[in-house]
Amino acid sequence: MDHENAYEGLVEADADARWAFGTGFDDPLAGVDTAAPPGVDGPALAAYCLGLGDDSLLLAQRLAEWCTRAPELEEEVALANVGLDLLGQTRLLYARAAAADPGVVPVLPEDSPVPAEDRLAFFRDAAGFRNVGLVEHPNGDFAELVVRLVLFSAWRLALLEGLRGSADPVLSAIGEKGVKDVRYHRDYAARWFVTLAGGTEESRSRTVRALTVLWPYAEELRGSDPLSVPLVPVGVAPDAGGVWAATADFLTLLWDRAGLAPDEGSALGVVAVTGRTGVHTPWLGPLLEEMQSIARAHPLGRW
Repeated sequence: MDHENAYEGLVEADADARWAFGTGFDDPLAGVDTAAPPGVDGPALAAYCLGLGDDSLLLAQRLAEWCTRAPELEEEVALANVGLDLLGQTRLLYARAAAADPGVVPVLPEDSPVPAEDRLAFFRDAAGFRNVGLVEHPNGDFAELVVRLVLFSAWRLALLEGLRGSADPVLSAIGEKGVKDVRYHRDYAARWFVTLAGGTEESRSRTVRALTVLWPYAEELRGSDPLSVPLVPVGVAPDAGGVWAATADFLTLLWDRAGLAPDEGSALGVVAVTGRTGVHTPWLGPLLEEMQSIARAHPLGRW
């Protein structure tokens, strides 16, 4: 290969040609012992990892929709970086799921070059996703973006902190790395929340409206996670109640700092979405259709 020609590698013949629309990288868990820990059910571990991966994948997709729409160039870059961090987590979680239970990976033609994590992202229908409903909601204005990101990242950070002590060494490593990224996501969103809540009358009213729209989805975050139930007693997953308690502690401080809080009572029972059990909003289908369209149109595409 001519190293002075940056484009030659895109067209040269290569027996190890890669799938054109996916990760194009080596196995993210290469060299790692991915055997399920003693006493841990492989399919249960895979289902849990898929749910967490679905959360981060779909929020990354919603953040990508903000490209060219953010208020300033600096925010464009910040949101893109948050999305990339989430995609990195998704890839590791999907790879871990595939290793724990290869049966969860969609089957494609035998000569397909599509890696397992890309199959899970692009070749499952809405019925197969187990994400929380918060990440499905369509983008609204910038205040809605901030409220969604602060709710999700505060909860995700508490969850990842719990995963650092997981009996599964792969999940423990994912938690250790993810904490560093998501702490920035949370603090970035929290600073914007305080700024909007304490800004103009318009910015505060939009933040109030965003809380009214999105806070009901927190009901799913504070509830029991059915995918984690078989994994909590064996030390693989943190208890959902403890995760929410840590989340609530941070949010309480944030509400106090911003002088703005959601109406707790109004959220209860408002959103009948339990994505962990496959009950989704009407928005998931269109989101996946757009995200998956090119990959499904050219499943054997190579470069």
